[in-house]
Amino acid sequence: MAEQLEFFPVQSPCRGICQSDERGYCRGCMRSRDERFNWQQFNDAQKQEVLRLCRQRLLRKIRANKTLSPEEPDQPSLF
Repeated sequence: MAEQLEFFPVQSPCRGICQSDERGYCRGCMRSRDERFNWQQFNDAQKQEVLRLCRQRLLRKIRANKTLSPEEPDQPSLF
């Protein structure tokens, strides 16, 4: 795949919440330890790939939390 020309540098997804979750991903940006430490050495294509992985991890976490949340209380139908 050809590398796309970037007009602006890829910004770090860091949100300043630098705590690891139970799987080792940052709770703020969803990057792994290696991805956080090597961010400055990555080229733009590698950074874009890390961002794509972070979005996938976040969506997976959101889906998992929805299935674990308590169901809404049963309420009788009005009709």
